[in-house]
Amino acid sequence: MTEIPIRSIIVSLVAIRQMQARHEVLLLKRTQTLIGEWCQVAGSIEDGETAWQAAVRELAEETGLRPRTLYSADICEQFYEADRDAITVAPVFVAFVDATAQVSLNHEHSDYRWVCFDDAIEMVAFGGQRRILRWIEDEFVKRKPSSHLLIDPG
Repeated sequence: MTEIPIRSIIVSLVAIRQMQARHEVLLLKRTQTLIGEWCQVAGSIEDGETAWQAAVRELAEETGLRPRTLYSADICEQFYEADRDAITVAPVFVAFVDATAQVSLNHEHSDYRWVCFDDAIEMVAFGGQRRILRWIEDEFVKRKPSSHLLIDPG
């Protein structure tokens, strides 16, 4: 019997801003992995980092944004990678950012868009992303998130 390895070496973060009564999600168009696909912020955990620290760092590196409020999303993104014959599990975080903050993309992305949840769900490529976006809208926008999920980045 052969086991499929489970890797947990990356994080995923959904950035949200509030414009009047509408919440918008930040999607980034990738240039290196998943070229041309719209995705949320994601990246590897570096040595000595916690998962949430990696998420905050990736947000800053990929977009120039800083979280006003940071939460554990209480969900993980998971997917099978055929080239590695492995399952990747990534903790997901939610960052509420200032509505007027300017996005500054790094080389990993060619474009960005702030879109409503319904549009974001149509733009992303994978069912796992759509499930995560629906979960975050339900648990962090339509209702007040649990204070137990709040992370103080210091």
